Amino acid sequence: MKSVTHQNMDEERALYALRDATVEHCTFSGPADGESALKEARNITIKHCTFSLRYPLWHTEGFRVEDSTLDEGVRAPLWYAKQGSFSRCIVNGVKALRECEDVTFSDCDIVSEEFGWRCKNIGLNRCDVTSQYFLFETKGGGMNNVTLKGKYSFQYTENLTVENCNLDTKDAFWHSKNVTVKNCTVRGEYLGWYSENLTLVNCKIIGTQPLCYCKGLTLVDCTMENTDLAFEYSSVNATVKGKIDSIKNPADGRIVADDVGEIVLEHSVIDTNCEIIIKSKPVSD
Repeated sequence: MKSVTHQNMDEERALYALRDATVEHCTFSGPADGESALKEARNITIKHCTFSLRYPLWHTEGFRVEDSTLDEGVRAPLWYAKQGSFSRCIVNGVKALRECEDVTFSDCDIVSEEFGWRCKNIGLNRCDVTSQYFLFETKGGGMNNVTLKGKYSFQYTENLTVENCNLDTKDAFWHSKNVTVKNCTVRGEYLGWYSENLTLVNCKIIGTQPLCYCKGLTLVDCTMENTDLAFEYSSVNATVKGKIDSIKNPADGRIVADDVGEIVLEHSVIDTNCEIIIKSKPVSD
């Protein structure tokens, strides 16, 4: 394989269409401010490199990026790429990943607005992520041991599995379909509105007005904190450990909880036929 080592490159398309090569200890920055350094590359390995210029990895296929930094100057570094991985990397710059397929991130720190839009089969493991509109309209893939800070995450996602994660993000999972969340803490306002077949298993849910206007919603052995006005107009099958602050006009299904602070069944614009079972309530009542 060809080897490119210990170079500083700032020209336009510096390594355009590179094939079957290793790029190590290189820096992509400088006054020429050239874009698209490794555009259309195939079968490449990148190690210990620093990227500071725009669009370095567009249309790449078959790539590994290890122990490298894509700093805030890279703007939209990875679009239309396939079959790749990032390990132990810092990934910054807005719109870092878009319309890509079969790309994984392991042990990475990611700070990128609008990360992961309209992708397929994206995987993240042991990553710290800060992003707005994280994984918008992405389909397939999964996350494990990820810490996420942001807003409007997972909107319009489909066929995604999220496990062992700490998610601090409002308006998460809006309009999502066939998403499963296991063993996670999910903190934020207005969780999961308009979702379809959203399943939460053994999760800690924190925040006001969660899980409204849902279809096929399932909760299994979850806990809920500061969750007032939950489940409005949702079709739901839920078992909740502990207390729900309040439930408002669930559409149908069954909710079982240890305790409920208040059940609001008024001013509904639809027929509501949900069964609500409170374990702490005496049978004689």
